[in-house]
Amino acid sequence: MSKLRFHALKEVFKHKPIHIEENVRRSEIFGANVFNESIMRQYLTKEAYESVMSAVSKGSKIERSVADHISTGMKEWAISKGATHYTHWFQPLTGATAEKHDAFFETIGNGLAIEKFGGGQLVQQEPDASSFPNGGIRNTFEARGYTAWDPTSPAFVYGTTLCIPTVFVSYTGEALDYKTPLLRALQAVDTAAVAVCKYFDKNVKKVNASLGWEQEYFLIDSGLAMSRPDITLTGRTLLGHSPAKGQQLDDHYFGTIPNRAMAYMRDLETECMLLGIPVKTRHNEVAPNQFELAPIYEEANLAVDHNSLLMDVMDKVAERHNFKVLFHEKPFAGVNGSGKHNNWSLSTDTGVNLLSPGKTPMSNLQFLTFFINTIKAVYDNEELLRAAIASASNDHRLGANEAPPAIISVFIGEQLTRTLNELENVTNGKLSPQEKTDLKLNVVGKIPDVLLDNTDRNRTSPFAFTGNKFEFRAVGSTANCANPMTVLNTIVAKQLIDFKAEVDTLVSKKDMKKDDAIFNVLREYIKKSKHILFEGNGYGEAWEKEAKKRGLSNNKTTPEALKAKVSKKAIQLFEEMNVMNKIESEARYEIEVEEYVLRIQIEGRVLGDIARNHVVPTAVRYQNILIDNVKGLKDIYGTSFKKLAKEQLNLIEQISNHIEGINSNVTKMIEERKKANAIDDLEKKANAYCHIVKPLFEDIRYHCDKLELLVDDELWPLTKYRELLFTK
Repeated sequence: MSKLRFHALKEVFKHKPIHIEENVRRSEIFGANVFNESIMRQYLTKEAYESVMSAVSKGSKIERSVADHISTGMKEWAISKGATHYTHWFQPLTGATAEKHDAFFETIGNGLAIEKFGGGQLVQQEPDASSFPNGGIRNTFEARGYTAWDPTSPAFVYGTTLCIPTVFVSYTGEALDYKTPLLRALQAVDTAAVAVCKYFDKNVKKVNASLGWEQEYFLIDSGLAMSRPDITLTGRTLLGHSPAKGQQLDDHYFGTIPNRAMAYMRDLETECMLLGIPVKTRHNEVAPNQFELAPIYEEANLAVDHNSLLMDVMDKVAERHNFKVLFHEKPFAGVNGSGKHNNWSLSTDTGVNLLSPGKTPMSNLQFLTFFINTIKAVYDNEELLRAAIASASNDHRLGANEAPPAIISVFIGEQLTRTLNELENVTNGKLSPQEKTDLKLNVVGKIPDVLLDNTDRNRTSPFAFTGNKFEFRAVGSTANCANPMTVLNTIVAKQLIDFKAEVDTLVSKKDMKKDDAIFNVLREYIKKSKHILFEGNGYGEAWEKEAKKRGLSNNKTTPEALKAKVSKKAIQLFEEMNVMNKIESEARYEIEVEEYVLRIQIEGRVLGDIARNHVVPTAVRYQNILIDNVKGLKDIYGTSFKKLAKEQLNLIEQISNHIEGINSNVTKMIEERKKANAIDDLEKKANAYCHIVKPLFEDIRYHCDKLELLVDDELWPLTKYRELLFTK
């Protein structure tokens, strides 16, 4: 066994679960490190407090003089929590979070110093915009960019730093982050949804989009992870033979959580409680060493911030427990990968979930309005939704018999399908009061003391209705939720605007009653968007053929999918909804295509290095042992040695064939990479990496994995799947 692998395995057995004291109720420490409404009442003046709350609820501007009062109160609270520094915490287009820490400390002359944090420092800072992905918006010599405080997401203390959630924009005003377009999209859907809600309730003044993400992840011993260059550099295993036992017995899913993983989870949950992240659910997932964590639903912007923060915290807590967290969508071949299901809904300031079926004709009509408009929005923009979840890592997962396919479809369940069919077949455009009452939308049947939702689940559906929300299941585990949430809220906002315009036209020009006008428009939407509805198995070839007949896209790779982001239709949509201008849309496309190229490029380099510098030398070493054995047999038995050494000779030949296969394919991959790198057009370069370079990975892996089965386990240099996935 290689020294690195031996010592890594040896270290595993030294790790003991860290005991976490849990004498305090979670509810008592929830939000203790958050500058929330309760804390603001204690540390802010009445004027400052009301100014922040108005900014949160109404989007009103906070005056600079008031910001000085807010910053003073925020500083005093942060220092009382042990903070020595502050940072503008933002989400650039790297996919990670970013922060630059500055001390509260400032000198005032004569050897004296004070703790200082003013309104200007709270509201705005100036990081280097050229050093982050910007898609050509900024030249390398044009460094200026700004972070600006987002008061709708509360500041928090993590460690010894006050973290202030902010947007990040260029000197010329374009968004360079995920948060800015999301905030614009949320504003758009709020305005559009409120206008439609007025049909049903004049008291509605605000509609919030809510998000509940489900974060899946793998926990791997940090020592074992460090023994694998591919995990360290790419977040996944680029080679490795499947173990004899994987997930086929279904014994891990919802099983007893291993002690060491439980200790990690308890520690993580404590940190989350202090930071106001309302984590609620934890369980084993399908694959060995795979787990899931899910929170209580929150307003979408805050939920996105909390998920980004959570991923940072997960990494830091993992270090204390000698774990490495793998967020990659497919870190291990042969077992399930990880997703991040985005559960989305709309709710009013009057306490109504707009995607929850009601018990009265009017509430059912309101539900149908938002339900059908969402389906129509998805149908009209299915390629854009697919683009919102596209990445090099998610390509491994989509359609791999464990996650939804790349074809975007909507699952609504048998009961709601029947309901829409009934509505579609109303011939005269009107429903009687009795027919409206008889719409059986609140379908909650009873089996002794067990309530059933009015929809079943379909794990192969990318976008499924699950009772009072839509679950966007195709989002990848590494993704920033802001990307799919920006697209989803934008397309729904646009659809609601179009819907209201059509209804108002029928009412004004055809003198039709409001309810009848709504039904007429909804009925037409059902007819137009029914092709997106699918209740069956999304993995089958039959669905691919059927989807093609229906005119649905099937963009299986990221380069294919991302083109929808810069289509004329998409650019017009984002501009019309004031979410992104053309420059911002094109910049994001360029950034994501370039990231795809770079990730495949890095994986190719790492794979080539491991194959030639780890696998091949080990195979040669073992082959030499076999050759020496054969020579020894020949010396003893003379010409009859061939019969005795038959298996050894066969092994020697097999090893030679696999070594040749590795070297020839690595050489070919390097040459193809050079050709791809010489291509100036980014889209063509991405396609070269996707269709020419990347397929060679599987050829190289095939030969490496075969050698893993042939070479003496004592010599094999890389920690194996059975050790990575089954070491507690």
